[in-house]
Amino acid sequence: MQYKMLVLDLDDTLLCDDYSISDRNKEMLMKAQEKGVYVVLASGRPTPAMLRYAKELDLEKYGSFIISYNGAIITDLRLQKSIFEQSLSKEQIHALHDFSLANHVDIVTYTADSIISETSSKYIDIEVQLTQMKFNKVDCFKTAVTEPGVKCILLEDPEYLKTVEVKLKQEKPDTSVAISKPFFLEVMAKGIDKAASVARLAEKLGIRQDEIIAVGNAGNDLSMVEYAGLGVWVDNVLPELRSCADVIVASNNNHGVAEVVEKYILN
Repeated sequence: MQYKMLVLDLDDTLLCDDYSISDRNKEMLMKAQEKGVYVVLASGRPTPAMLRYAKELDLEKYGSFIISYNGAIITDLRLQKSIFEQSLSKEQIHALHDFSLANHVDIVTYTADSIISETSSKYIDIEVQLTQMKFNKVDCFKTAVTEPGVKCILLEDPEYLKTVEVKLKQEKPDTSVAISKPFFLEVMAKGIDKAASVARLAEKLGIRQDEIIAVGNAGNDLSMVEYAGLGVWVDNVLPELRSCADVIVASNNNHGVAEVVEKYILN
């Protein structure tokens, strides 16, 4: 099979634990692009928090794309504009805030350049560190959120958050829900996930489903790993997901993405 698109999650997949792209991964991804393969980054991260990695990999030069906010936005890097965007309504975000209060979890949402919450926590601190976005702690969440937004995250200890996930899916069927990091429960508009946006992009580019490789490590990657012609986990995948991919490669800290390129694209 000649693969034409390689879709990569960022955190704990392409990125090492120090949030860097290893030299080996970068070398192999440049070779894949030189061969004509689209390298597409697909992350729960906000768009601004993905751009430095896109730049590091020269994705604009090769006419590629990034999928941010778990599929809610697709950005054409050559045109420097979004070609798809789907948001939660203001009313949905307010309802999610009510849900967060009732279930004793923190909630954040986003503006173009800021993370908004009316609480602070160690998990919110992690999101701020990951994204390098400004944190705007507000007195009243609903007063601050006056427009639609592409995503919310509910944040709490992992074991408790799993119970909240079940309840959220039952009570808010008008949303899409996925756990990324074990303490991040991500909420998007209904029908939004990584697979749906990979499919949109593939259709635009004339690429078949079986010509796509997708690589991830967590619950919010499951849809695209199952969708792709070749679905791949890195070895640090969550244990409960190990059986849900076609192959497992080395971990994020051991150049798993480079292994994918060497085995399935360059050979």
